[in-house]
Amino acid sequence: MAPATDAGDMVTPTVDLVLGASACCLACVFTNPLEVGLMNGVRFYCYNLACQAGFTQQPGGTVVAGAVAGALGAFVGSPAYLVKTQLQAQTVAAMAVGHQHQHQSVLGALETIWRQQGLLGLWRGVGGAVPRVTVGSAAQLATFASAKAWVQEQQWFLEGSWLVALAGGVISSVTVAAVMAPFDVVSTRLYNQPVDRAGRGQLYGGLADCLVKICQQEGPLALYKGLGLAYLRLGPHTILSMFFWDELRKLATRTQHQGT
Repeated sequence: MAPATDAGDMVTPTVDLVLGASACCLACVFTNPLEVGLMNGVRFYCYNLACQAGFTQQPGGTVVAGAVAGALGAFVGSPAYLVKTQLQAQTVAAMAVGHQHQHQSVLGALETIWRQQGLLGLWRGVGGAVPRVTVGSAAQLATFASAKAWVQEQQWFLEGSWLVALAGGVISSVTVAAVMAPFDVVSTRLYNQPVDRAGRGQLYGGLADCLVKICQQEGPLALYKGLGLAYLRLGPHTILSMFFWDELRKLATRTQHQGT
């Protein structure tokens, strides 16, 4: 059962837009301050629309709803993720790894990309980001919903306890890290590769081309480079995001009930 049906039937999609973004911002305080909140707000908002429409109650509904919500969130947040990736890759020449874009600030990066590549340049690399977030979102939301329901059935904790959501988030985090690792590698390379005057990538032609070249040149295991470190970011982020989201929804529901 999806969390929207057992944690807050009365929470509106608009409220969830704020709660989803807030939950991820709280998680980012502990994990990655540069994580885009916008993308996750849209993702939770769209997922809750599917929950309220009853779509997540259908077989496979949580997976499909999570995937669609993730794709929309990734598209909206792609420009910010592009700039974040390029800024994080910048360092002094003696330590530089990969292409260096030499941006001076976030706004400066947006202006440079817009001026050199046009509006569509802000969405360069979205072909790698959308599959990454789509798969990750489907895995995160679907496994969290299933894991939380399973933990409730085991009756390890009191009904409504915050430990239920925390345990569900822990189980979900393992799946998310394993599923997203290859897409993290691919999307990072697509976002950070140098481009020609037409804005085309000089190293990879897209998602499929990047996957093939990595496997051919470095082997399939290269797609899981840094898996342990990836979990140190994705794991806590998933656990805390799901936990804060669930608790904020409970608080919003109680507040709405008190108001009525």
